[in-house]
Amino acid sequence: MFSAPRWTQRRKRLAAVAAAALTAPLLWAVGTTASTAQAAAPTADWLHTRGNQIVDEAGNPVWLTGTNWFGFNATERVFHGLWSANMTEVTKSMADRGINIVRVPISAQLLLEWKAGQATVSSGVNTYANPELAGKTTLQVFDAFLALCERFGIKVMLDVHSAEADNSGHIYPVWWKGSITSEQFYQAWEWVATRYRSNDTLVAMDVKNEPHGKAGETPRAKWDSSTDQDNFKAACETAGRRILAINPNVLILCEGIEIYPKDGANWSSAAGTDYYSTWWGGNLRGAAAHPVNLGANADQLVYSPHDYGPLVFNQPWFDKPFDKASLTAEVWTPNWLYLHDGNTAPLLIGEWGGRLGQDPRQDKWMTALRDVIVEKRLHQTFWVLNPNSGDTGGLLLDDWKTWDEQKYALLKPALWQYQSKFVSLDHQVRLGGVGSTTGISLGERYGTEPPSSEPPSTPPAMPSEPPAGECSATLRTLGSWTGGFQAEVTVHNTGSSASRGWTVTWTYPSGTTVASLLNGVLTSPGPNVGVRNVDHNGAIAPGGSVTFGFIGSGAAATPSAVTCART
Repeated sequence: MFSAPRWTQRRKRLAAVAAAALTAPLLWAVGTTASTAQAAAPTADWLHTRGNQIVDEAGNPVWLTGTNWFGFNATERVFHGLWSANMTEVTKSMADRGINIVRVPISAQLLLEWKAGQATVSSGVNTYANPELAGKTTLQVFDAFLALCERFGIKVMLDVHSAEADNSGHIYPVWWKGSITSEQFYQAWEWVATRYRSNDTLVAMDVKNEPHGKAGETPRAKWDSSTDQDNFKAACETAGRRILAINPNVLILCEGIEIYPKDGANWSSAAGTDYYSTWWGGNLRGAAAHPVNLGANADQLVYSPHDYGPLVFNQPWFDKPFDKASLTAEVWTPNWLYLHDGNTAPLLIGEWGGRLGQDPRQDKWMTALRDVIVEKRLHQTFWVLNPNSGDTGGLLLDDWKTWDEQKYALLKPALWQYQSKFVSLDHQVRLGGVGSTTGISLGERYGTEPPSSEPPSTPPAMPSEPPAGECSATLRTLGSWTGGFQAEVTVHNTGSSASRGWTVTWTYPSGTTVASLLNGVLTSPGPNVGVRNVDHNGAIAPGGSVTFGFIGSGAAATPSAVTCART
């Protein structure tokens, strides 16, 4: 059997700090001034909830913004991509790009194998690409990943994606299957809680991925106040309480289900019209009348819906005109957003994402949800890092190294940033690790930790007004179809000082216009097109560049000139 790891306990929870959380000021909005109080940073990174916020041990609001990386849930029993990519390089690239938490899908079967000392060496690891993982079992690979995350300032959420280790295991609607019983499901979670209870890199546990099932299907997940085996509310309470009895500091995430009875109907009905239906894991209507009760540890509860666009499944609301306002009013608020808006509990959207440039409705949905996430500071883990996710694609391209810059540009505003730096959930370690120039620690964000690098000996000179015109822009058509096309524009700073903003213009032939835009403000759709920067991408370092993308209407065309002016 494998003995428990000897985690270096570099932090201990301070009871006095936890008490202070009740009266701590709200220092939340990105762009606000850091706290002037120079209290010591908490020595532990455990997280708790207060109303609809997640807070650190000092009561400071935090924003969990990350992605998913699957594979431990599948037959390989390790991250997908390790057959060609280096785990250290991938983890570091996530941190450098602003991912402060990674949701890791896993199976109950694998956890029970680890519990029984049956961890094996996976054939899914290329040891030429990952020589440091040679001979390591799947459990040792997971522990090595946790160590990398601690090194680079990333936190981890574990998600039981399926009962069995199966690439399609998530399709099964409930948390038990075959030889995996409900009790074994709970025991798997207890083992995890016990093994990692002193490791504050693993800060959250998503009890079960996407419980679902339609009217008349067996089995299917329901939500009420019964103790029936298929009641996911009861399952989440049972798993949550058993986990928290071992580690009272870990966040417990409860997803929704698929359907919920309309007024006057009940769970005995087999008629689909008697239910409100939405995405698997996305229906939290039942939490209004039947909230999850974690007892004395109620401040560890986070609700976690999932939401997708029409390229995953063409829901009825995509078959009529829609926008952010209609999606908010008709879909998101009744299913889950009411929990945030009513200050009931925090929300973490555990899965959202998809492909861009293939369906204007998809792009509109993804942009609308991204904007709601940013405006309301909803926590989120984007689906997905993996390029081998068939219906969504990934943040990484097929080489498992290159980032999809257009998709990342859409996600970037929904990653926690403060004064143009990505914020870690670790009080001591910058996001990106020691010496990072793109990230800061949580202690630095709230003024409780000195910067990890020495300040300059003399104050830097104030920047002079940048000369106009020192930028260039290139337009590239990425794909086209009858009546439309997808393109991107890269804006380059060719000057010797940082830009403060930019404007790009070009002319299309009559009948060709810009229909929708990502990461820019459309000042004129065409044929004389004008686009200016949004708040987060106006500043470009000398020699640097930013990219915005768009969907065009009409025939794709290459403009004779694309001009750029900076401010």
